[in-house]
Amino acid sequence: MSFKKVFASLLAAAMLVGCGSGSGSSTTDGAAAGGDTGASGEGRVYFLNFKPELDETLQELAKTYTAEKGVEVQVVTAASGTYSQTLTAEMDKSAKPTLFVIGNQAGVAEWGDYAIDLKGTAIEQELSTDAYNLYDENGKLVSIGYCYECYGIIVNPDLLEKAGHSLDEIKNFETLKAVVEDIHARADELGFDAFSSSDMDGSSSWRFTGHLANLEYFYEEKAAGKQWTECPAEISGEFMGNYKNLYDLIINNSLTDPKDLATGGHDAENEFKTGQAAFFVNGSWEYAAVSESVPNARMIPYYCGVEGEEKAGLNCGTENCWAVNSKVSEADQKATIDFMVWLVSDPTASAKMVEQLGVLPYKNAPESANGFLADAAKYTDEGCYIMDWATNYQPNVDEYRAGLVSALNQYNADQSDANWANVETAFVQGWATQYAAVNN
Repeated sequence: MSFKKVFASLLAAAMLVGCGSGSGSSTTDGAAAGGDTGASGEGRVYFLNFKPELDETLQELAKTYTAEKGVEVQVVTAASGTYSQTLTAEMDKSAKPTLFVIGNQAGVAEWGDYAIDLKGTAIEQELSTDAYNLYDENGKLVSIGYCYECYGIIVNPDLLEKAGHSLDEIKNFETLKAVVEDIHARADELGFDAFSSSDMDGSSSWRFTGHLANLEYFYEEKAAGKQWTECPAEISGEFMGNYKNLYDLIINNSLTDPKDLATGGHDAENEFKTGQAAFFVNGSWEYAAVSESVPNARMIPYYCGVEGEEKAGLNCGTENCWAVNSKVSEADQKATIDFMVWLVSDPTASAKMVEQLGVLPYKNAPESANGFLADAAKYTDEGCYIMDWATNYQPNVDEYRAGLVSALNQYNADQSDANWANVETAFVQGWATQYAAVNN
């Protein structure tokens, strides 16, 4: 079954909003943010990108577009976890971004006035689905999704086989735990460990304070019988025990001692690619990188001990939605939309975008060969529930996650009940505190 054919079933259950967490870790070496491009009267393009792993591809495509079309394109990529601050700073400059990301309804409320209505534009007409679109309360099309993603636990089946196990064994937390702990106990004998490193510095912590945290929020939604449509004022923390199950399993059966996670410095992706670890917590955007070394890599759900999780699927959604700046000239707006259309419809450009992003929800984009998105589709076809991206509603996201990092670092250094209680406080009370901070 093609990815375009499975879109409908995947999208129906996924939360169709984006988050401002950032899925990567690096900053661009491109032009200084907000610098004058010296664009001609035909307009300029300045894309403030928040996916560091896409930076290299975008820089290459920007140069190609400029060479072909004669329009200057500047791409600046914010460091992971700093997009909100960077966007605020850039919007105060004379040469503002013409293209930026508004990824959730909180972003719509904050930045909606800075976005043109994309209804009826050339880029809107390229969409194959409107499921990722974000609207304001008046029906203005504020931003549109430019990729579809999933995340979970990436697995090297060959290493499982070397350890005497198979992917088919893993159906829930109990079976995952048995395989993981056996591999970790025999790491010296096997020559590899269970999990790659789980650093808590800015390049990695989002995997646990954003993505892994989603299991707690999602199961709160599921228990209540409906998805969130706006940020709740508080959460119950009912499934913090399940978060702890999986988090403990990851950090205590890993290449790196939990006490050494705070400052980072470990390359989890490379550890997985070079066969040092059988499991790697990450998302579909990693497929292009890891499949070069582990071509049969697979992705499994966040098994965490919840009843009925044998029917769990992957975390599916998007955190990437394009907005065109209403505060720049009409020439800049047109140039920007023309560039967007080229990215998703030009055969070469769209193929490069798909290679990096997995799926583009645009009718002229090529189909994806991303194996992790194929895994997501397979789970859905088998009747498994999709874990939508409830984590997108984290209030005052940078400050909230900073509190989680601090509490988790304290727990990593000393896994006492008291320190875990502090983690729960950071999750639950921290949510209420940050909600109040932005909703006074």
